Amino acid sequence: MSRKNPPILRPGKIESFSQNNHGISGRTGNDILFEITVYSSSIIRVRFTRDEFDDHSYAVVAQPAGEFTLSDDKKAIVLQTDLLACSISRETCEVTFSDLKGNVLNQDEEGLGISWIGEQVTNYKTMQDGERFVGLGEKVGPLDRKGQGYQHWNTDSFAYGPGTDPLYCSIPFYIGIHGTSAYGLFMDNSHKSFFNFGASNNRFSSFSADQGDLNYYFIYEGTVPGILEAYTWLTGRMKLPPFWGLGYQQCRYSYYPESEVRMVADTFRSKDIPADAIVLDIHYMDKYKIFTWDEERFPDPGALVQDLRNDNFHIVVMCDPGIKVEDDYSPYESGVEKDVFLKYPDGELYQGEVWPGWCHFPDFTREETRNWWKEHFPAYVDLGVDGFWNDMNEIATWGQMVPENVLFDFEGNPDTMRKGRNVYGLCMARSTCEATEELTGKRTFNLTRSAYAGIQRYSAVWTGDNVANDEHMMLGIRLVNSMGLSGISYAGFDVGGFVGNASEHLFARWIQAGAFSPFYRGHSMINSRDSEPWAFGEEVEQVSRNYIRLRYKLIMYLYSMFYESTLNGMPVCRSLVLEYPHDPKIYEPAFENQYLFGQSILVAPHESYKQITKVYLPEGDWYEFFSNEYLKGGQTIFTECPINKFPLYVKASAILPVCPEIGNSSAQTGDVLEFHIFKGEETNSFTYYEDDGESFSYESGEFMKRDITYLPQEEKLIFSKPEGGYSTKFSTFKLVLHGFDCETVSINGQSVKMKLQDYRFVDPIPSFDPFYPDIDDSLDTRGLRFADLELTREQLEISFG
Repeated sequence: MSRKNPPILRPGKIESFSQNNHGISGRTGNDILFEITVYSSSIIRVRFTRDEFDDHSYAVVAQPAGEFTLSDDKKAIVLQTDLLACSISRETCEVTFSDLKGNVLNQDEEGLGISWIGEQVTNYKTMQDGERFVGLGEKVGPLDRKGQGYQHWNTDSFAYGPGTDPLYCSIPFYIGIHGTSAYGLFMDNSHKSFFNFGASNNRFSSFSADQGDLNYYFIYEGTVPGILEAYTWLTGRMKLPPFWGLGYQQCRYSYYPESEVRMVADTFRSKDIPADAIVLDIHYMDKYKIFTWDEERFPDPGALVQDLRNDNFHIVVMCDPGIKVEDDYSPYESGVEKDVFLKYPDGELYQGEVWPGWCHFPDFTREETRNWWKEHFPAYVDLGVDGFWNDMNEIATWGQMVPENVLFDFEGNPDTMRKGRNVYGLCMARSTCEATEELTGKRTFNLTRSAYAGIQRYSAVWTGDNVANDEHMMLGIRLVNSMGLSGISYAGFDVGGFVGNASEHLFARWIQAGAFSPFYRGHSMINSRDSEPWAFGEEVEQVSRNYIRLRYKLIMYLYSMFYESTLNGMPVCRSLVLEYPHDPKIYEPAFENQYLFGQSILVAPHESYKQITKVYLPEGDWYEFFSNEYLKGGQTIFTECPINKFPLYVKASAILPVCPEIGNSSAQTGDVLEFHIFKGEETNSFTYYEDDGESFSYESGEFMKRDITYLPQEEKLIFSKPEGGYSTKFSTFKLVLHGFDCETVSINGQSVKMKLQDYRFVDPIPSFDPFYPDIDDSLDTRGLRFADLELTREQLEISFG
């Protein structure tokens, strides 16, 4: 018995092609359509399909605009830009990317290339010598993903383990690194997909999708940051978050009734632990129904929100997509009337069971649904709520198996759950973001669990239902760094672990690590121990206070890093791959969790049971954050790490703005702003940024930014004239020098004597022993040099010579 079709279909020879404004398109001997499109000098798109091309994308926002030259030697067709060349074989349709010197960056595996097995399409790639693979978003496993395999199929992964895959998000973008080169590859196909980086074979890497086009973008720039900048040009960049969204948030499943919410807020204030938000999980709702309040637990939510706002707290509310099937429930009745819910092919509305019971689910791929969603948010925003937490949006249902024949609208081009599942969270987050910003006229805080590529345009992302153990703490750090390599700058994890009970030392380490993550929230599960910063004893309370306060002291540095993310896609938490991609030490298990917090602070997280840990200092010069000890890079050191000390290091030549007089929230940054300068040999520039922190007026020029440039060869520091129409909120400015021995400096030609004094980034920890009441001040910084600054709207020049 013979097969009608071969088990594996390849494109075959190119039969015809034509040039257009942005590339070429053609047809192969096996009736496969192909397109190669130049989006920019660094981005080339490759598409193959057995049907019509699918031109819709929720991820890509850029349009092709690249110039190229075309050549055809009858063996291969070559498109060349100012940065790279793309060659497609006339005989096999195998594609090769190379730089302008002819060095191969990426190529299809000879003899395999592109093929279909049934509906599944796969592209097999040759693994280059020594090639490493990083990124791919929210994926477990090591920093270097070589030898690993992953799938993208957004899944409610409660209490996931260190090897669990898939998780909640699908970001099918990775960076390949080999020799002295690096490239990026983004496959934009939202069907279930698979990435194999040499798992179970020693021949190839590959990526595949269960259905739809082979559709990928190849990205080549001179650096890994350049690749990330190009990727976020393609898929969009984040907007500035509300300033309060950089502060600490306290959550629990769940805080209720209202009196408990007030008690938690009051305790933060009475214990002088800064915080900006209390998060309400599902128990604030009436029987878990979104857009409702439980009238017994929360009899006057408007008064609660206003009272907390008066104390500088914001309220964040859980938003689940399931709409309970229930008469006299307005979202259900209006949703049925306006036909906004997902449905089966025969027109019956899909029902899945989740917290409220049997529910319908909005089809956020339809504009009418997004408008309907917005119509219901006055239930929150009219009360003053300005934080929104999109959860259960994989879609999560009891049974974890939404039928694949459920239909999505896809903006008038219907398709099934097979294509829609991975974009559901993205589309929900988009709907919430657009609705709340339009209704409030200001920036709102938006958080999602499930996502697809491009989510950075709408929402922060957190790593879901983690577990209270050391392995998960370290995994969460790696997940956030990996998402940073995938365009998602605003990400974080549940401090302390959601599932289970953290020990005292584990919570202390986690609160320290969280202080150096973009999104900072403590969260714990129902029927677990209390997990507020004061719930683990006096010593952990003081450690928590210290590091939360340190986070707030660095908040202008952090905000400036978020501003950079809006410009070029550079993440706040920067895997060392971004600056040291060819240093093999950074991929070692002992050091793969290290990262840069912004431009200049090296974070070396470690497990809670360690009292001494190894730290790798990459090339360059460094200062230990607390002691100010000068250290040469390119070496491994051992450092003590008692419970009050988290290993932090600062790059030489760094410029750090610090708010030494912070209050109880981001609304109280104090009047004093210090600029800490760390002596080094390399020129460095830092862009300091401010705006009102809540409106969109910065988009029309109401901001203040100024470049601060350190020129060590000239022994100068230059503050440029500020740009923008916003006036700084600080009234007193100080210069703080680390590693300098000058007794005077010249400020705009005027000699100023430096003051020598000690400094504290964190407060001393008492012994809590009534018989030995010593104070541990070992983290005090000795002998820094201070001078007052008068910053106006003119350039300021400081000379150290």
